[in-house]
Amino acid sequence: MSGAEKPQERLDEFAQIARLYRPLTRGAPEALNLLDDAAVIPQRPGFDLVVTKDAMVEGVHFPEGEAADLVARKLLRVNLSDLAAMGAEAYGYFLATAWPEAAGPAERAAFAEGLRIDGEAFDLRLLGGDTVSTRGPRVFSLTLLGWTPAGRAVLRSGARPGDLVMVSGPIGDGWLGLQAVLGEVADPHGDLKRAYRLPDPRLDLVEALREGASAAADVSDGLIADAGHIAAASGVALRLDLERTPLSEAGRSWLAAQPDRDRGLVQLATGGDDYELVLTAAPDRAARLGLPVIGVVEAGAGVHAQVEGRPVETGQGGWRHP
Repeated sequence: MSGAEKPQERLDEFAQIARLYRPLTRGAPEALNLLDDAAVIPQRPGFDLVVTKDAMVEGVHFPEGEAADLVARKLLRVNLSDLAAMGAEAYGYFLATAWPEAAGPAERAAFAEGLRIDGEAFDLRLLGGDTVSTRGPRVFSLTLLGWTPAGRAVLRSGARPGDLVMVSGPIGDGWLGLQAVLGEVADPHGDLKRAYRLPDPRLDLVEALREGASAAADVSDGLIADAGHIAAASGVALRLDLERTPLSEAGRSWLAAQPDRDRGLVQLATGGDDYELVLTAAPDRAARLGLPVIGVVEAGAGVHAQVEGRPVETGQGGWRHP
């Protein structure tokens, strides 16, 4: 085939498993070399098994045409964020992929490479899953397993009146990053795009959360919405002072350019895709956690957002699927 690129070999389902995914088990005996229809997970005395699952659909959770390796890495990271919010340490994962016919071998290999990169970075092992074809867009689903000491998982239901509300880091960069990917927000250094495409799950806070937090959630749907999940589960109200929300340099620059600062703060607090944590803790424990305080837990229901003492309208508070 002189002067032409050699066609890439098409792999059927089982060949894909053998070539692309078996190496991602990293030799984990539980995976049974991906030769069986199920994995065998041993018990870990003194620990609870924590399981989370997230799915990502092209055109809904990531833009059409997004690079497959970036999609794979984000899929792992958003699941890791769920475990971090519960004070759990990641263990291994199950994967399901639905590929359209147009997705060729190079794209599928790039997806597996993304999983390899972050699987090694976060010490994860593929334990099993399924790969299928679809006539629709690319769809990926990942089920992540983790461990937490028995009875020590951090739940959304533990907030009590008098607790302080905190966040673990900058809010709004994920939403701004999506706008940057779509070409609607300037991002000269690429920081916002990276925040959207490769969020950093706050695994560094797992032990501290187990010791000090009364409730926690990761900020995936939006700060207001995810604070609302804590309020609903705990049967309390959360009052948030949005002007106290920590912002990155890019977030502050964007906000300074907005004609309506209150509205800008609401947009940042409802945009989602941040994968920081919103949590509550008693004042003494909050001081030890040392995270930015943005509000307080009160008797009542729902989330009450304000800016400099002025109530602000937040709509539904963030992203919700129809």
